[in-house]
Amino acid sequence: MSEGINPLGNIYISHRAIASIAFQCTQETYGVVGLAAKNLATGLANVLVKDPTLGVDVHYDGNILAINLFIVIEYGTRIKSVTATVADTVKYRVEKIVGIPVDVVNVHVRSLRVSE
Repeated sequence: MSEGINPLGNIYISHRAIASIAFQCTQETYGVVGLAAKNLATGLANVLVKDPTLGVDVHYDGNILAINLFIVIEYGTRIKSVTATVADTVKYRVEKIVGIPVDVVNVHVRSLRVSE
C-alpha cells in the first residue's frame, strides 16, 4: 500500500494493518459499543470467520488515505460527540503509527444499543 524510500529496501503497509489500527482505536473510544458490518454480505461472512477489521474500510490511492468506520453507539450518549471523538482519535493514531497523513475519516452510525 504505502511505499517508503529507504536505502536498505522498501516498506509496504497493507490496508489490513491500517484497518486493524483503526478498529482497535474505535473499540477503545467511550460510547462505542462495537463495529457493524458495512453490508449484508460482509455480515454473513463474519458469522463464519471472525474478522478483526469488521466495520472498517480503508481506501488509499497513492496520495489520499480515507477511512470509513461503521459503528454501533450506546443509547443515551451524544452521537455527535462520540463520532467526533472516534474520527479525531483514529486520524491521530493512524498518522502517528503509520506515518501517512489521513485525509478523511468518515464515521457511519449503523445503530444504537440499549444496555440494561
